[in-house]
Amino acid sequence: MYNRSMNRRTFIESSIATGVLASLPSSAFAAAHSIERVGVQLYTVRDLMKTDFAGTIAKVAGVGYKEVEFAGYFHHSPKDVRAIVDKNGLTAPSCHVSYDVVQNHWPETIEAARIVGHSFIVCPWIDEKERKSAAGWKNVIDTFNKAGAASKKAGIQFAYHNHWWEFGPDAALGGKLAYDYLLTACDPDLVKMEMDLGWISVAGKDPVSYFTKYPGRFPLVHVKDFKTLPHLAPDQIATFDPSELEKTSMTAPGSGIIDWKRILSYSDQAGIQHYFLEDDMPKDDWGVLKAGYQYLSTLRF
Repeated sequence: MYNRSMNRRTFIESSIATGVLASLPSSAFAAAHSIERVGVQLYTVRDLMKTDFAGTIAKVAGVGYKEVEFAGYFHHSPKDVRAIVDKNGLTAPSCHVSYDVVQNHWPETIEAARIVGHSFIVCPWIDEKERKSAAGWKNVIDTFNKAGAASKKAGIQFAYHNHWWEFGPDAALGGKLAYDYLLTACDPDLVKMEMDLGWISVAGKDPVSYFTKYPGRFPLVHVKDFKTLPHLAPDQIATFDPSELEKTSMTAPGSGIIDWKRILSYSDQAGIQHYFLEDDMPKDDWGVLKAGYQYLSTLRF
């Protein structure tokens, strides 16, 4: 009798609990996410890389970073770069290359990426001469799709990294935003996006709106913070000069005003696989890297 009573009570309590849970939104009991392998874009320490390439990478690993994104190999061979990365227990999922490289040096760039171990090659800029006409923009799309098709054959994904200017009305595109044009005109399988979450915020746009509209298109992100944002009008974005903002406002993630928990809570929908801290003009290279790592490695979203 005692066992039967206990079983019935247990069943009732379990049923009540199940009903309560079912009435809650899924977000109420979703497991908190974290960044398992915090990364850094080595452009942040480019001056140090010029004078001590191997030592700087070792020190980055010493801070705790697990992934690095290259912006140049500083005259080191891909084989040597791979050896240094491996020696420090790092991986290098991606690298940045110029638009000229995408146009004119693509086969050798793919081969170098294969040796170093990159899964992504990212173009972070589009030549201004290409952005002056609809024909120029069409050439950009053709160039990106062609590059993406070639890298795909080697098992490497091509991607584009934004700044602020892509989010202002573009006269050459009939007033469309360049970022929207790239997302819709490029083959979504061949051209992914590395969203710079700092620069899109400078332009006054919400990353989440893009994550929900174009799910899965953003396998990489740059985590970049600012103490203040300029509140630009749409017609100010194209001509905005960011130099003063970089000097006075750019700061380590978690010490600025960007709501990282909100933005990164959409990581699954966005398709984010890699998170790279970046500071374009660090006032204290290692101070930024240490503070940023401490914040990102303990962030839950």
